[in-house]
Amino acid sequence: MAQGCRHLAGIHDVVPSALGCEECLQLGDPWLHLRVCRTCGHVGCCDQSPNRHATKHFHATNHPIIEAYDPPEGWGWCYVDEIMLDLSDRPTPHGGPIPRFY
Repeated sequence: MAQGCRHLAGIHDVVPSALGCEECLQLGDPWLHLRVCRTCGHVGCCDQSPNRHATKHFHATNHPIIEAYDPPEGWGWCYVDEIMLDLSDRPTPHGGPIPRFY
């Protein structure tokens, strides 16, 4: 794990909230990549997606750590400490096929 992150103890094994960006699915909007909150399991879209729901979730909840969820890339990000984390030893499993919009 990355040195300098004060939130490592807050990384939980979570159940993803949806098979895609939770809000984009409700809106019918596309996304590029997904991020899963490692505090509560919320699935949101990345900052390259039009709606940036993962970052909006952080601002609404202060849940600090996300994982690159789809595609799974083995890394995470702490919004508070602005540091990348190696999560390759604890990836969040997919609950089924994830829709593609790209």
